[in-house]
Amino acid sequence: MVDTRSCQWLHLLVLGLLWFKTQGVYVPITYVQSAVAKGAVCLDGSPPAYHWDRGYGTGINSWLIQLEGGGWCNNVTSCLVRKNTHLGSSKRMVKQIPFSGILNNKHQFNPDFYNWNRVKVRYCDGSSFTGDVAAVNPVTNLHFRGARVWLAVMEDLLAKGMRNAENAVLSGCSAGGLASILHCDSFLALLPMGTKVKCLSDAGYFINAKDVSGGHYIEAFFNQLVATHGSAKNLLPSCTSRMRPGLCFFPEYMAQQIQTPLFFINAAYDSWQIRNILAPGIADPRGYWESCKLDIKNCLPSQIKTMQDFRLQFLVALLRLGKSSSRGMFIDSCYAHCQTEMQGLWLMPDSPLLNKTSIAKAVGDWFYDRNPFQKIDCAYPCNPTCHNRIYEQPAHHYPNL
Repeated sequence: MVDTRSCQWLHLLVLGLLWFKTQGVYVPITYVQSAVAKGAVCLDGSPPAYHWDRGYGTGINSWLIQLEGGGWCNNVTSCLVRKNTHLGSSKRMVKQIPFSGILNNKHQFNPDFYNWNRVKVRYCDGSSFTGDVAAVNPVTNLHFRGARVWLAVMEDLLAKGMRNAENAVLSGCSAGGLASILHCDSFLALLPMGTKVKCLSDAGYFINAKDVSGGHYIEAFFNQLVATHGSAKNLLPSCTSRMRPGLCFFPEYMAQQIQTPLFFINAAYDSWQIRNILAPGIADPRGYWESCKLDIKNCLPSQIKTMQDFRLQFLVALLRLGKSSSRGMFIDSCYAHCQTEMQGLWLMPDSPLLNKTSIAKAVGDWFYDRNPFQKIDCAYPCNPTCHNRIYEQPAHHYPNL
């Protein structure tokens, strides 16, 4: 009989080797020092940064730009806290990061984009790259310059070869996924005529829903964010001419005006939105939702009913965009948030499937026009392939992830 401990050790070793194999390459950081003179800086005044793994072979003139996520800061107090983290200062960023999922450099784990120029743009402005306030308060030393950061990084990449792009994708996760929608058309405008350009939003379709107390927490938050960062002038004029600028942070009100093809990857039960839009701590002072938010399996039937209603609101907000043959859609019924950067969710034998299709295949088929993909999952808990998120810490009462 084989020793049980030996079997367990062997199993862990195999899992460890598989994990190591899928991690791809570690990519060093690049600081855009020239941006400082243009005032294109992080919250603390440090230069913007990105990680770039060069393309090769057939992908040498193809570019995948991945915008980092990380929530937002909506006022001076929250931005001061953020200023002292990697989400507000390039001084706090690690010098190299692993590229996995959509950034992986191995064909087996990322067949359509593995040999492209893959860039991870670091996020350090707290406004989804939309802010631009010229004045800097000498007391706080906060720089609200997200829009300048966006442009400075793009100009640096154009000078390093992106101006020769034949294919290009602007993508992002969470706040970066929202940024990929907001900057989609301007990304197209930066590239030469004839470049095949599309945009991908992963977990960036935030909806304007009431919280469990009946309040409008996220709407108020976005209103404050836009005012603090001076974002209004960098939002879509076709939206801001019709409604308050804060509402133009919600894709349901502005994404229809985007001309460049868009692909939306989103969980209908987006775990961040459940935790911070539907049931933020401020709307749940007694903590009734805490256990449920940590693990969907802990949810009571009444809470599941509320989440099913949230899913319907999400789908209504999504379908408000109308039909478009160029649009892609992978809307699963998982309790998850961000599914393109983690290898296990992007492409592995047990990755989430929709219509028997992985996220990686759906996105690749859509970009290369091999097969359009516009699928919406059935309601929870119908999809056995889901990787439902389990949190260890209670949810914060403000959007900071």
